[in-house]
Amino acid sequence: MKENNFNPESLMMTYGYKPELSEGAIKCPIFQTSTFVFKTAEEGKAFFELAYGLREKSPKEELGLIYSRINNPNLEILENRLSLWDKSDDCAVFESGMSAISTVLLEFLKPGDLLVYSNPVYGGTDHFIHHFLDKIGVHTIGVMPNQGIDDVVQMIQDSGKADKLAMIYLETPANPTNNIVDIEKFSQIAKQFSTEDRKTLVAVDNTYMGPLWQHPLQCGADLVLYSATKYIGGHSDLIAGAVLGNTELMIRVKTLRTFLGNMVSPHTAWLLLRSLETLKVRMDQQTKNAQVIADYLEGHAKVKKVYYLGLLKEGTADFATYKKQCSAPGAMVSFDIEGGEKEAFTFLNNLKLMKLAVSLGGTESLAEHPKTMTHAGVDEGQRQQMNITDQLLRLSIGVESVDDLIWDLDQALHKVHINTPLKVDQV
Repeated sequence: MKENNFNPESLMMTYGYKPELSEGAIKCPIFQTSTFVFKTAEEGKAFFELAYGLREKSPKEELGLIYSRINNPNLEILENRLSLWDKSDDCAVFESGMSAISTVLLEFLKPGDLLVYSNPVYGGTDHFIHHFLDKIGVHTIGVMPNQGIDDVVQMIQDSGKADKLAMIYLETPANPTNNIVDIEKFSQIAKQFSTEDRKTLVAVDNTYMGPLWQHPLQCGADLVLYSATKYIGGHSDLIAGAVLGNTELMIRVKTLRTFLGNMVSPHTAWLLLRSLETLKVRMDQQTKNAQVIADYLEGHAKVKKVYYLGLLKEGTADFATYKKQCSAPGAMVSFDIEGGEKEAFTFLNNLKLMKLAVSLGGTESLAEHPKTMTHAGVDEGQRQQMNITDQLLRLSIGVESVDDLIWDLDQALHKVHINTPLKVDQV
């Protein structure tokens, strides 16, 4: 019989783990240890030679276990399994999403370099770009939503630093507005400004889509980043991040991680391994729920506009990009409520099933006010350009009964009093 190529969701149960090495335990134990015993001094020497890059690996040789800051069975099995979803050579898991983001930016950017980044981005990323990279002499250009590719090229050329373009950093879909970016087109820009001596990298924060609904490496990106706290963790009970890419780039990422010491603990890695087993079933239900909720909100009298990939109009550029690089519309729904901050807060304060909290991607549904919460530190002028206003609300849709979620939204919206006329079909 022909050998079967198993899907990632099937391999999440066993891939990379050998029960015979752990007393036959069906699930990988937690290897709660700081250091590992070498069989011989020669073995220890060989392990360190690889760890410090003093020699090349021989065929089929693996980096031996040395110290949990460098490697650990839980960490290695987790990274092997995560690599399956994005079809990457390697993966590095971190103690937070910001650890992953900051490590990548620190490793591949140096004083004098130019970074081009899409807007909006997660508030923590925005802060790191504007308040840290600036301090170390990295120049930055922010691309606003709906700016054309030709505009971006012109901005790079006009900066006078086109020869220093080291990285294009994209977040797509963007937090919190679901703005979508064409990864392939930005990868072409990166190639245009690359030289034989310097390759311009494309890094994509794929947190909003998780490893299921979009695969940036297949669209031309060099690195893909996640806040693994979100869909990968999926239960709002851990903090973690991940970076994936080719072997050459990941060696650099993992080397800096070793010396910064910001890898996940064995226990967190073990929790993430547990979560990977249900990743697909959770995310499938979340996107199914989100589409129903987006459709409901779009027709509500007190909702001005809904931002959701599943509502993009056929024939638009954004729809074409979405169909090209995404397999589902995701589970993040944002919308403008009629009114302003008062009406937004009234809605949030009256939710009963959904919880008022930041973060996203967990099994429970969450709601928040980006302008005063996750994106409070973003420049006000930029917030206006990116439509992060008093009216904007962000929902992370969970796995609850969609009928119950709609009931909750309906009763909370009912408490909101607005002075604007109702839509004709809602009177």
